[in-house]
Amino acid sequence: MAYFVYLLECADKSIYTGITTDVVRRFAEHKDGIGSHYTRAHGAKKMLYMEKHATRSTALKREAEIKHWTRSKKLGLIG
Repeated sequence: MAYFVYLLECADKSIYTGITTDVVRRFAEHKDGIGSHYTRAHGAKKMLYMEKHATRSTALKREAEIKHWTRSKKLGLIG
């Protein structure tokens, strides 16, 4: 099973980072207010970036790495 690390933009322009096995379903959950406490409070606006990982372990490690980055570095990842 593949895992995806994703970044989404919230209504307040903040960037949320997470992992999932189904990006479309997870984004819908964020939009519906059932995705996470953070996106429920800040409002999910649009998906910015995603990358595929072979295992949950590598996806979690990458998520943790990205969460420590500055906003500008995250935006640089997007392109």
